[in-house]
Amino acid sequence: MSLQKQPARRDTVRRLRPIARSATKISLNDEIAHLRDLDVKGLRARWKSMFRREPPLHLPRHLLFAILAYRLQADEFGDLAPDTIRLLKQLVSNGTTIGAMQLTAAFDRRRTELMPGTILTREWNGQTYRVMVVDGGFAWNGKNYDSLSKVAFAITGTKWNGPRFFGLRDETPVEATA
Repeated sequence: MSLQKQPARRDTVRRLRPIARSATKISLNDEIAHLRDLDVKGLRARWKSMFRREPPLHLPRHLLFAILAYRLQADEFGDLAPDTIRLLKQLVSNGTTIGAMQLTAAFDRRRTELMPGTILTREWNGQTYRVMVVDGGFAWNGKNYDSLSKVAFAITGTKWNGPRFFGLRDETPVEATA
């Protein structure tokens, strides 16, 4: 009769715990759908469990839902970038439409300004084009251009929005190296 060593109960439980945890994890869509079904009292209880404090009494149901759904998504996918948060705070404190337009225009310029020496790479019709950012413009093929749109026209022969052609306005930018 051979004696086989049986795993300790604690080891078995420890091995099964991650499986049980992943099996009971609710998807983000299901969690938001569940929030949609809650009444104000249920949303306030969910708020308290998420934020560890009572929700503001003046918030109506639709705002409670929106804030909770946003927080769930931010926890899952990431929150706003710090510079975007700063801009939003400035917009709230400014209070005028003209001021808001000036702030957002400055914010957009900061995000799209390229440092001299940056090389933009774009593949077009099977060829790779590299454009270097220089002081006051862009250099390509031995010539200087004052805008990316003019570079895009020189490459393609058709009118393009230069930043869009080089992926500076897309969600996934074209390779840019410094």
